[in-house]
Amino acid sequence: MKRMVISALVLGIATLGATVAHAQRDPAYAAARAAGQVGERTDGYLGIVGSATPDVRALVNKINIQRKAAYTQGAQAGSTVEQFAFVSGCNLIARTQPGEMYQAPGGSWKKRGAGAPERDPRCV
Repeated sequence: MKRMVISALVLGIATLGATVAHAQRDPAYAAARAAGQVGERTDGYLGIVGSATPDVRALVNKINIQRKAAYTQGAQAGSTVEQFAFVSGCNLIARTQPGEMYQAPGGSWKKRGAGAPERDPRCV
């Protein structure tokens, strides 16, 4: 069972990686990320930091729909969508770059510094 969950996570992370890579080619996404308007949430979805334009909100919704589809596909091999999304969130937060926003375990938004981001203790 554990092996199935790990296999599902690897497949889903690869799928999610493709989704994230595609989104990062979008200049509007790159601009919103660089401006600190969006950040990685602990639940594996993209979040809006503060207020945002309708265009940024639409972009975040579009990316989150793509992520939900990737999580749903990955979870089919033995985990829940929520478990899969959480693990993906751990990995996405770990991959943020200095200056990018992410959600800390307590729910507050933080700007990534030069060190590792603060992640949920359940992240491995």
